[in-house]
Amino acid sequence: MQAPALFIAILSVFGAMCAIQFGASFAKQLFPLVGPVGTSALRVGFSALLLCLVFRPWRQWPRGRHWRAIIVYGSCLGGMMLLLYLAIERIPLGIAVALEFTGPLLVALLSIRRARDSLWVILAVGGVITLLPDLSGVDALDPIGVAYALAAGGCWAGYILFGQKAGNLAPGGGTVALGMSIAALYLVPAGYIATDGAILQWHLLPLGIAVALISSAIPYSLEMIALRNMPKQTFSVMMSLEPAVAAMAGLLVLDEQLALRQWLAIGMVITASLGSTLSARRSRTY
Repeated sequence: MQAPALFIAILSVFGAMCAIQFGASFAKQLFPLVGPVGTSALRVGFSALLLCLVFRPWRQWPRGRHWRAIIVYGSCLGGMMLLLYLAIERIPLGIAVALEFTGPLLVALLSIRRARDSLWVILAVGGVITLLPDLSGVDALDPIGVAYALAAGGCWAGYILFGQKAGNLAPGGGTVALGMSIAALYLVPAGYIATDGAILQWHLLPLGIAVALISSAIPYSLEMIALRNMPKQTFSVMMSLEPAVAAMAGLLVLDEQLALRQWLAIGMVITASLGSTLSARRSRTY
């Protein structure tokens, strides 16, 4: 891989992380108006519209088997966004993303071939267990929110795997536009029903466009550029920082204070992801 392409890919991942997590902090402020399902519908609907206008995917329409990867990619994309919003309605953003990160972490861990690298598995499991709700505590996490975050992680793993495959089959921007459109096909009707049509109120439309730009259109286009220019293991290394970025966004925008134990758990997940991904890459080298 040429250095300029890799540098652009690294900048794309970092920019996407910042945009998507600060965008999620902004989106959470819409929950009192339309709830997480309505917010997801606004985000996905406007993102699909904006991406289709910019990239015009119909100019290079996928054929045959290409649609399978794009449909799965789009379904994972929509599920990841909806489940994360359902999670952050109940638990802090930084913790939700750390739990959601079990998806990319699983992608990296499955690439490990050496027994000694099981240390990263232990560290990751320890971090997740530390974040799991203590039902007896005063400040216990909502177990339903935890379950939503873990389910979002499963969608995130599918997004990485099928996003790379779909990106290799078609131009990156067009792939993102099609994937977002597939997500909109089921999330927009769901949001309309869940809010009794409130998502169509005029005063909410500018907010929906802003969330779409910051949280979806910009970051997912940047991530698709990255996936086309770096291995998925390297992508996972970069994304290891996302729980920390999310925690900082939650602190700065939403004033979500985390306990020292929770910061430690997030650090454990980040360290496990970095270690497992680098080990997976080394095992391919030898």
